[in-house]
Amino acid sequence: MDTIKQYIRSVPDFPKAGINFYDITTLMKDPEGFKLALDQMEKFVKSKDPDKLICIESRGFIFGAALSDRLDIGFVPARKPGKLPAETISEEYELEYGTDKLEIHVDSIKTGDRIVIVDDLLATGGTMLAVCKLVEKLGGSVEGVSCVIDLEFLPWREKLQAYDVNYLISYDSE
Repeated sequence: MDTIKQYIRSVPDFPKAGINFYDITTLMKDPEGFKLALDQMEKFVKSKDPDKLICIESRGFIFGAALSDRLDIGFVPARKPGKLPAETISEEYELEYGTDKLEIHVDSIKTGDRIVIVDDLLATGGTMLAVCKLVEKLGGSVEGVSCVIDLEFLPWREKLQAYDVNYLISYDSE
């Protein structure tokens, strides 16, 4: 799906010097590019026959909401702490310098629910693994993971080796 790459802007030295940021806002603003990405993600997600999608704050919401609507399945937001109003379950994950947490509502997944997790980008895999653990703690089954971008030079593969991971495009260097 290298065609999708033509819609993604590369921003050097953002958010800090030495980082090359792959900006999906240029993909989303183009109806043809956005549809192309959603069509490809939809094929993978549909093949997993999920009951719900869990979508990671915030750019994962964009792709996940559209896919949920297309497939007529539930949408579950995975959010930073303190953003969800009812009882939550949380999972901490490591960042480059420190840790962070993600939460979902405890009643968002029932035992046996088939789940696909959606986000925009795979980098170190910490965020995605945290959401996989949340699903499993609540008795759900992670049927797959779908993202637009894979940062091949970062170490997510080891962390997510137990899961079926789908991505549309890959970048092999910073």
